[in-house]
Amino acid sequence: MPMVRKVAATVALLLLAACGSKTLDSMPKPLKTRPNDWHAIATGPDRDRLAKWRTAWMAGLEKAIAAGNRAQISALGALLQPDAALDDPLLPAGDYSCRMVKLGAKTEGLSDFVAYPPFTCRITVEEGRLRFAKIGGSQRPVGDILPDDGRRMIFLGAMMLADEARPLPYGRDAERDMAGIVERIDADRWRIAFPYPRWESTIDILDLTPKGAE
Repeated sequence: MPMVRKVAATVALLLLAACGSKTLDSMPKPLKTRPNDWHAIATGPDRDRLAKWRTAWMAGLEKAIAAGNRAQISALGALLQPDAALDDPLLPAGDYSCRMVKLGAKTEGLSDFVAYPPFTCRITVEEGRLRFAKIGGSQRPVGDILPDDGRRMIFLGAMMLADEARPLPYGRDAERDMAGIVERIDADRWRIAFPYPRWESTIDILDLTPKGAE
């Protein structure tokens, strides 16, 4: 009898262990949170670009004005004024009318001032982060907008090309990475300034106005 009781006790312990293992396996695992500090996410070259934003801005403006574009620059008002940022830069989710302005050509033969036609871009909230995406076109910036201080936020993303189905994660390809400073410049107007972009210009400035508020 003692041997029977010993075997029974061993079986019972094994069953309890198995049940406990299944219970633990079936429990939902905690979600991994992504870092929200842009300093911890941005690559070294992009941190350097963001730190030199004013140098890029003034150099781009100087080239554009010297090329005879003073009137066009003045007509865009606060958009191209480096110190026009207001408090509360947080963008509401929704569709925006966007247009890109490029200042200061990097290579000879390119224009020092280019203002492209408007296109649609979208702000969404994903996993607690603001997400920016250009809708349509052969070159589509996509990325996250992260907190910084009371007057600006930081965009970190990548350029989607042609008919790619998925955005490239930031940091995967340095040639496609994009880093910009997000600021509000009017009640319903924002901008993202991209200092020293990898192609064409000295600084790119994206103008954003909510659809219906143009």
